[in-house]
Amino acid sequence: MCVQYLSTVSIDWVKSHFDLDLPISSTHDVFPTYPGPIVLKSHNTQRTAIGLARFGLIPSWAKDEDFGRKTYNARSETVSEKPSYRQAWSKRHYALALADAFYEPCYESGKAVRSKIVQANGEPMAIASIWDTWTEPETGELIVSFSMLTIAAEHHPILSRCHKPEDEKRTVVPLHPKLFDAWLNATPETAREILSLNSMPELYFAETAGQI
Repeated sequence: MCVQYLSTVSIDWVKSHFDLDLPISSTHDVFPTYPGPIVLKSHNTQRTAIGLARFGLIPSWAKDEDFGRKTYNARSETVSEKPSYRQAWSKRHYALALADAFYEPCYESGKAVRSKIVQANGEPMAIASIWDTWTEPETGELIVSFSMLTIAAEHHPILSRCHKPEDEKRTVVPLHPKLFDAWLNATPETAREILSLNSMPELYFAETAGQI
């Protein structure tokens, strides 16, 4: 599960992979309710776009924006059933959250150590996500928000080392670049096929950041 990540600052990488301009943001260290850049595609116009969206999906029926504090990760196994996510999933609101790294707690020392996870090749990553829109009742402001999807990680050589020994092993899903278009154009059926450990690039622990 991912509660903190570093949004990418690589303008050139974003341009070369999506032919889009990375939006300016003062936030690099992203937690739930913070803004981060996502790439999404309109299935009406076939246009691919990039923008800042709030980490933690707020469904259209939510009463207030605090709803997103508990919806930053969505389980791939139940995403089509949960009220918070099923509309975004069925409407093919698939997005890529652009990150330089994400953090998970490693308990191999017996204590929770915040560990930074990056791509082995040093490049940024695009994490499989879903998005939705919510209208602020008082101002009418349209807010775009997103959740990162998660899958079982007990067989992953790096992510299986995270979380408490007795806890379920889960991970977000950074995708191979060859799958970026497939994810943005996915149907609910093909999206499930993409959400697997085989779709992920090689990852490693870049550093530890101290005991949590």
